Amino acid sequence: MMFLEFFIWGSWFVTLGTFLGTNLGSSGTQIGAAFSTQSFGAIIAPFIIGLIADRYFNAERILGILHIIGGILMYFCYQSTSFEAFYPAVFLYMILFMPTLALVNSVSFRQMKNPEAEFASIRVWGTIGWIAAGLAISYLFKWDAADNLAAGQLKYTFLMASITSITLGFFSFTLPKTPPRADKNEKVRIADFLGLDALALLKDRNFAVFFVSSILICIPLAFYYQNANPFLAEIGVSDPTGKMTLGQISEALFLLLLPVFFKRFGFKVTILLGMIAWVLRYALFAIGDADGGLYLLIIGIALHGICYDFFFVSGQIYTDSKAGAKFQSAAQGLITLATYGIGMLIGFAVAGAITDMYLISEGNHAWSSIWMIPSGIALVVVIIFTIFFKNEKVAKIDA
Repeated sequence: MMFLEFFIWGSWFVTLGTFLGTNLGSSGTQIGAAFSTQSFGAIIAPFIIGLIADRYFNAERILGILHIIGGILMYFCYQSTSFEAFYPAVFLYMILFMPTLALVNSVSFRQMKNPEAEFASIRVWGTIGWIAAGLAISYLFKWDAADNLAAGQLKYTFLMASITSITLGFFSFTLPKTPPRADKNEKVRIADFLGLDALALLKDRNFAVFFVSSILICIPLAFYYQNANPFLAEIGVSDPTGKMTLGQISEALFLLLLPVFFKRFGFKVTILLGMIAWVLRYALFAIGDADGGLYLLIIGIALHGICYDFFFVSGQIYTDSKAGAKFQSAAQGLITLATYGIGMLIGFAVAGAITDMYLISEGNHAWSSIWMIPSGIALVVVIIFTIFFKNEKVAKIDA
């Protein structure tokens, strides 16, 4: 289940910007709008989970239905010949897909006796699925090779996602039964879904600084999701999607190193390393090229593990520690809404506008100038966090 869930996402999301620019002739603003569907999905997902999945139906059944419908929508994306036809399909798809990320976790946790010890070995298959999708695109089917890219073959990524989604949809009905736990007659509170009860945590200066920094750092993050694959393909890097799987491999490795950094350096230094890695990776993208500077691009991709784990995973642990038992779920919901909802929504809009601003000619961008902007934004966040966040011990990390 976990392998297929992330294989589906990795099948099309990494190459989305390249597909839209090459196959549909979309502008940077339009590409940003397409990526923003993830943010809308993240904002709407809690309502689907809280109002439906947690109250009325088994998680595995909803998972199956959402993926079957999602597979049909992916097929519409595959057949689209214009951005105007593509956008409604991908928008509806992400509204349905984002809740499945919570559903696969629910199905997993309910079958475990010790989730803290068991979940990592299950979740890693999601990372493997994402990597497998990227390797298949570049090395098995070669859809992102220069000739095939020019021939429009990247559209087949959506067909692969469609078939896999429908497969997971039917497979989901064979998963262990995971009935709802919430009382369907219990009073519905919107604040519960969005984690608004955790807003009280913003009275804590350190958490407020972390909260604002989390939103701001998602602006440079959006540049990576939206532009990394089109950038590599445009400057002539071979097998760009396959090479980008180094980011997920790095993510898995640095996740194992995270406790070591926590213990030795503490939370503030660890999260600062994550933010500094964003500054460095975009600077490397700005000066690298497909020839003698290819190693700089590879290093930039491989930094994804530090960028993601040291900031976002560290942030989840910090949020959990600060919230305490009463607000743990609400706090995680709030930080997810702030990052993948608000932060990424702003980020994709900025990334799309900046990409259009530095368009030199059709299929030719001033990438060095583009990449220095998210590098600069990340540097500003580093300065803000360094000055205003006061070092503190985090109970769950020090234990």
